Parts: sequence; structure tokens; C-alpha cells
Amino acid sequence: MKVAVVDYGLGNLGSVRRALAELGADPLLASSPDELRAADRVILPGVGAFADGMRLLRAGGWADELRGLSARGKPILGICLGMQLLASRGSEGGETKGLDLIAGDVVALSDLGCTLRVPHVGWNEVAVRDGASRILDGIPGGTDFYFVHSYAFTPRDPAHILATTAYGACVPAVVGSGHVAGTQFHPEKSSKAGFKVLRNFLSAGAC
Repeated sequence: MKVAVVDYGLGNLGSVRRALAELGADPLLASSPDELRAADRVILPGVGAFADGMRLLRAGGWADELRGLSARGKPILGICLGMQLLASRGSEGGETKGLDLIAGDVVALSDLGCTLRVPHVGWNEVAVRDGASRILDGIPGGTDFYFVHSYAFTPRDPAHILATTAYGACVPAVVGSGHVAGTQFHPEKSSKAGFKVLRNFLSAGAC
């Protein structure tokens, strides 16, 4: 299975590519939007600020291509900032329109009521919604994943929140709608459980 990893300038590409290869996929570091079309799955990684991410996606032609692929049903997984970029808009770096693949907003953890140290860095348990998604198949509640973030994606439809984590507030950890999903944690850095999430995406194609 060919899996395109979007190389738009803000991704943690090496560890994602290695994880996919270990799972038996054929990872492609896509350096241009047209390379995404031949892939069976697309992963949008990301480390950094929302406004910077969207600026790079727009400038490189990635935003329009990702929207088009989503409209045609291509399975897409966003990781960390990549998950946040799936939203309608974000406030980090100034209010910025997102890809709008899952309706919602990206807000600071403090806006959710979190009074703990930010960024949230480290291992945290997730609570999985019953029957939430094929991407979380075989992941029991209380499983630990590795997080690094200061902002959180809050979908407008609560049904699109597939799992949460407690970090001074109830924080969406996995979101999804149809063939599009996102993890706030880094599955590629989350040991066996993270690899299970990636394996589920490869086999099930998001939700």
C-alpha cells in the first residue's frame, strides 16, 4: 500500500516514514501535491504554528489538492499540527482559515480551562468513545500516547470527537469524520499503541 506523507515544510517526516515502513506500507515523502493522487492513503504531519502551516499549505498548492482528495473520498490522517490543520480555523499566530475538512476551531489549551503547564508534553491516557471509530479498534480506554501541543482542535459536532485526554481540561485527542481523521498525539512516537492506530488507518482508511 502506497502512503503519501505530505512534505510541506513543517512535518516530522523521518519517524512517520520509518513507522509506516515497519508496518509494511510503501511510504512516499510527497514533495509536490500531484504525488498525492496515486497514493492509497495520505498522512499530513506537522510541528509548529497553525498560521505557518496553512501559509505553507496554500503557497505549495497542498490545500486545494487535499480538499479535492477529501471530496473524492481519499483517506487522510492528520498528526499533531496536521490534525489541527483539518479544522475550519485556528487562532495560533492570528486567526487563520484551515482546510475545513472537519468543521471546528483550534484554540489554546488555556481557552479550554487548562491551568497546567503549556505546552503539554509527555505521555497521557486517552478515553475512547464506545464504538467511536475503526481507527481506534483494539485501543482500550486508559491507553497512553505521546503528546506535544499547546492548542487543541474542538470540533463543532461532538460526534466527531473520537477520544479525549485529560490535561487540566477535557482535550480532544482523536477526531474523525468519514474518511478523514486526526490524532493530537504522535502515533509514530507512541510505541505499540501508536503503531496500532497507524495500522488501523492503513487497513480501515480513517473512520
